[in-house]
Amino acid sequence: MDKATITKIELIKLSVPLKEPFIISLGPVFSADNVVVMIHTNEGITGWGECSPFMSINGESADTGLVVGKYFEKVWIGKDALQVEERMSELDKIIYGNNSIKSAFDMALYDIAAQNAEQPLYRFLGGSKNKIIATDYTVSVADSAKMAVDALKIKEAGFPVIKVKIGKNGKEDVLRIKAIREAVGYDIPIRVDANQGWGFEEAIETLNALAPLNIQHCEEPLPRWAFMQLPEVKKQSPILIMSDESCCDHNDAQRLIDLKACDRINIKLGKSGGIFKALKMIQLAEAANMEIQIGAFLESRIAMTAFAHLALCSNNITYYDFDTALMFSEDPVEGGIIYKDNGIIEVPDIPGIGARLK
Repeated sequence: MDKATITKIELIKLSVPLKEPFIISLGPVFSADNVVVMIHTNEGITGWGECSPFMSINGESADTGLVVGKYFEKVWIGKDALQVEERMSELDKIIYGNNSIKSAFDMALYDIAAQNAEQPLYRFLGGSKNKIIATDYTVSVADSAKMAVDALKIKEAGFPVIKVKIGKNGKEDVLRIKAIREAVGYDIPIRVDANQGWGFEEAIETLNALAPLNIQHCEEPLPRWAFMQLPEVKKQSPILIMSDESCCDHNDAQRLIDLKACDRINIKLGKSGGIFKALKMIQLAEAANMEIQIGAFLESRIAMTAFAHLALCSNNITYYDFDTALMFSEDPVEGGIIYKDNGIIEVPDIPGIGARLK
């Protein structure tokens, strides 16, 4: 059997200013502060991974990732990179949570494994290029007039879907979406993300008020800890509910499916702890006949390329939220996905993930 012994691990802090602030209900973000992981092996293969810790969502920062990553490094040196399940189990035993930095290590392992198998990552994961991946583009939460202008720019740029950040007072959120619809018309789909911004009654009232505005789905209407109230919100909502912050790993996904708490789930590797657990989430969603969105935090095209590979692994993955790398003031990556016209994404066919730092 093949073996790829880990000989060296490098942790790099990557900080890139955004073109303009990215604003959600939890607050503004001005730069992507990420951690890139390079795992070197005795056979000359290097695996690349990346995470974008989001302090208000996964409780991590780039600085905590660098510290925790050093604990992981001590345990992994001399171990076989191809034993993904064993390696990731070791990380869970070292420290609870910290799924963001874990996802970067997981991603690098899968990059090594796919390179070792001489396959692009999507094929290594059992996927195929049987569909077109086209990303949405996100409007930050602001006053209605600015959001309408921003949404129109997105439509004119050719993106197939507009994603809108809301969750800052339900009644005002309805006015925001009405202003956007007046600007862009009704022929382009809109999906909304409340980022846990509403209370129970407010969520039901707001979702019903948004119903005539042709909304694809609403992400995370309630605080993540209020997931027991999600089934009732789902029941009373004319708009489909997608779980995000309340759905981190496969255990969360199973609980939400059992509760009939949502119509769709949003998988992000920075929440799941990486591809290994994300694949379990995909299997659960497939068994429940549930559609999936693959989402992102503020990763560069390194991680974004891994997300696109993953998106080719299941026909239940039908929504793609891969826009944040386009918000960078500069692109620090070579290789990787190519953003084409109309939000369409081209996934590389070289072995592994196919992206690295310049």
